[in-house]
Amino acid sequence: MTAAVLLEGLRHEYRRAGSPPRLALNGVSWEVPEGELFGVLGPNGGGKTTLFRILSTALRPTAGRAALFGIDVAAAPAAAREKIGVVFQSPSLDKKLSVHENMIHQGRLYGLRGQDLRRRASDLLGRLGLADRAGDIVETLSGGLQRRAEIAKGLLHRPALLLMDEPTTGLDPGARRDVWTYLALLKKEGVTVLVTTHLMEEAERCGRLVILDQGNVAALGTPASLKKEIQGDVLTVQTPAPEKLAAGLREKFDLRASVLEGAVRLERPNAHEWISKIMAAFPELVVSASVGKPTLEDVFILHTGHRFWAAAPAGPGE
Repeated sequence: MTAAVLLEGLRHEYRRAGSPPRLALNGVSWEVPEGELFGVLGPNGGGKTTLFRILSTALRPTAGRAALFGIDVAAAPAAAREKIGVVFQSPSLDKKLSVHENMIHQGRLYGLRGQDLRRRASDLLGRLGLADRAGDIVETLSGGLQRRAEIAKGLLHRPALLLMDEPTTGLDPGARRDVWTYLALLKKEGVTVLVTTHLMEEAERCGRLVILDQGNVAALGTPASLKKEIQGDVLTVQTPAPEKLAAGLREKFDLRASVLEGAVRLERPNAHEWISKIMAAFPELVVSASVGKPTLEDVFILHTGHRFWAAAPAGPGE
């Protein structure tokens, strides 16, 4: 079966006159099979937006290859665009038109006309709970309803792949939940969905995900399999002397202790059992201790050595 998305050594550099090139994607490779809900998780500067622009044919990569259903996006962008629906992070609806008028104009861009176009528009608005708002001017709708209309517009030509850049930006928790409920429904219907996000809780909803950090693949897998890499609980100890405590734990207990943002961090099975041992051995160095189950943030730290939001700031185009 042809992969819905295939990346082979994909690389992109942004160049400005008088400045050294900035690497946004560093030869990344992976594939997304058809029918998957796939997430691209990363902080600002990770490379998410650059990847999204390449896949949506808005940007040619510096090197490597990106293919959608076997179609090279750089060599045949028009053919690739026939396969995809795109929902950008920034709103693309005309706010002075009604929801229905936006749908009709979008359909005409894809060569749809007449009864078929009207039927598709009505069907999608109904499925997204917008049938009774079809005549409303877009600017009068809430952010959540506008996002639903964006999704409907992206699906109007029945794409095989839906690309969504930060799909729930600016939405309240209820609206975010509604968007992800519908994305899960699309997956069941056989639509491949690829989303970029910087939100851990959204990445948890994906069947598989890739974690990007400064243009590199830090990790790839299901949320559950990635968290299993931690191999235990995460114990964090607040201390006035993190380097001293970490060295003491390594020497006395042969523990792999690391220092992160002024705290000592351990990954151990049954980590709660170590709190009393550490406090007894180093009473003057322990201010507080906390234990938690592994999260995707912990996976990010494991593979990069720094916290999610401690990555390099974004440059042009991320």
